[in-house]
Amino acid sequence: MGSMNKEQAFELLDAFYEAGGNFVDTANSYQNEQSETWIGEWMKSRKLRDQIVISTKFTTDYKGYDVGKGKSANYCGNHKRSLHVSVRDSLRKLQTDWIDILYVHWWDYMSSIEEVMNSLHILVQQGKVLYLGVSDTPAWVVSAANYYATSHGKTPFSIYQGKWNVLNRDFERDIIPMARHFGMALAPWDVMGGGRFQSKKAMEERKKNGEGLRTFVDGPEQTDKEVKISEALAKVAEEHGTESVTAIAIAYVRSKAKNVFPLVGGRKIEHLKQNIEALSIKLTPEQIEYLESIIPFDVGFPTNFIGDDPAVTKKASLLTAMSAQISFD
Repeated sequence: MGSMNKEQAFELLDAFYEAGGNFVDTANSYQNEQSETWIGEWMKSRKLRDQIVISTKFTTDYKGYDVGKGKSANYCGNHKRSLHVSVRDSLRKLQTDWIDILYVHWWDYMSSIEEVMNSLHILVQQGKVLYLGVSDTPAWVVSAANYYATSHGKTPFSIYQGKWNVLNRDFERDIIPMARHFGMALAPWDVMGGGRFQSKKAMEERKKNGEGLRTFVDGPEQTDKEVKISEALAKVAEEHGTESVTAIAIAYVRSKAKNVFPLVGGRKIEHLKQNIEALSIKLTPEQIEYLESIIPFDVGFPTNFIGDDPAVTKKASLLTAMSAQISFD
């Protein structure tokens, strides 16, 4: 919730629900467990559990702040013990009997695919979890996990969560094709560049008010690439009759693939309204091409050699086209 207090957080959640929102994403470790706790209190006080779809995550150490670093191995990782205590505690904090979507937060490279998928499937059988998701994990791991699950009568992953925006398009290499193959939904985070996609006007206002940008990785000022992409987003925003560059950033990822559900946040109801505005914006192919021309992206080998899936591009790859004229309409 950032620097928000509980009252402010509840006001934002109320506005979100009244606007038609019903999906809330959190994790066992966010704000040292405060996120799940507040969401649980909000749902109970409003009697909204049945109306809200909750996704949470396990894997990240969520007890180190309490028991001390170096003493929290059982609260971290993909292993069965970590999963067991995390789900037990998430259900308590969220004040619910079930979790709609449970994510593997990130792949720890220590637990086997078999252990993870078998353990997750038991939770689904018990009714404690309805659907499985996976976040920040290599495509080859997700593919192997889903093939194992489907071939052994287990529950596969149905949604992938990871970093994706108009400036960072690594999703296009393996994640999107993988999701397309398995029929998985996509829930990208950092769609708005961590709040660093800002118009020139907005940046001037921030400087006037003594506000900097988030400094999780970069400094308080925009990088050259962020400036360029923000200017391009502002140009497209103007074409749509809005000043919101964030609405265009959201509309961009929603236009790139099917079943894309961007994860967005904010501390003000004004931010929420800008995010909702993106739902009514549909970018043209020319606008998408323009945005992608600002910062070059190389999809990498082998896609840059054999081409993308013709079912998506509607065009035969160069090597295929050498054999005959083939239509994919």
